[in-house]
Amino acid sequence: MIAVTGATGNVGRVLVELLAGAGEEVVAVSRRPGSAPPAPGVRWVPGGAGDAAGLRAALDGARAVFLVLGGELNFRGESPDALLDAVADAGAERIVLVSSQVSATRPDAPSHARLRAFEAAVRASGREFTILRPGGFASNALAWADAVRAERTVFAPFGDVALPVVDPADIAAVAAAALREDGHAGRVYELTGPEPISPREQAGAIAAALGEEVAFVELSREAAHAGMARFLPEQVVAGTLDVLGAPLPAERRASADVAAVLGRPAAPFAAWVARNLPAFA
Repeated sequence: MIAVTGATGNVGRVLVELLAGAGEEVVAVSRRPGSAPPAPGVRWVPGGAGDAAGLRAALDGARAVFLVLGGELNFRGESPDALLDAVADAGAERIVLVSSQVSATRPDAPSHARLRAFEAAVRASGREFTILRPGGFASNALAWADAVRAERTVFAPFGDVALPVVDPADIAAVAAAALREDGHAGRVYELTGPEPISPREQAGAIAAALGEEVAFVELSREAAHAGMARFLPEQVVAGTLDVLGAPLPAERRASADVAAVLGRPAAPFAAWVARNLPAFA
């Protein structure tokens, strides 16, 4: 049995489908299990990585556990040791943790301190582990969906700063391999798309998929900050804008790890748009 936390998220939802499709018995853990359709071999249970005590029953008997931390866990919530104790008590032998590329590229960034603490706890757990460090998600473009539908316009800062955003489905596929296959223990995979793409170019890809013009309006850093601050803590807003506006060379570079694990190139942004086009139509 494989336990998947965050099972209705951008990565977890696809991962549950991949594991179930491969014939695995899956316990899918989500704060909103009722929002997921039933599937053969999948048992949905309420919970999340922020509640180690509540996870114990869900994880019981799992041989492998996929851990993705809810956004609030980057800053507060369950301690890493409590969560890893729950995994150990369940008897799980293998852990796959979703961290972030920024945990490595900006080791002093306060916005990712919690993720660094969880990485350290996983390494010290005595279990087989694989750490996934994705860059920016292609699915972050869903934040533009309302404006694209209503105004055929994308509003975003740093219009010409390109980063190799990763398709969440590729993260899920790498996680499925690490959960099911040998040969990934102790590995840290940096997961990106195949090439850097700017917000302006992303808007162009959405326009091409729609077959309609989509305007791009570049926001100032201050305007972007004000919008993000409505739903994110201050240190996350500042850290995110630093990466988006002044990425380090390592953050601009496309990694070969998706291709190395999956035996195929990482999916381009246009492929993600094609699968998610109804959100923008």
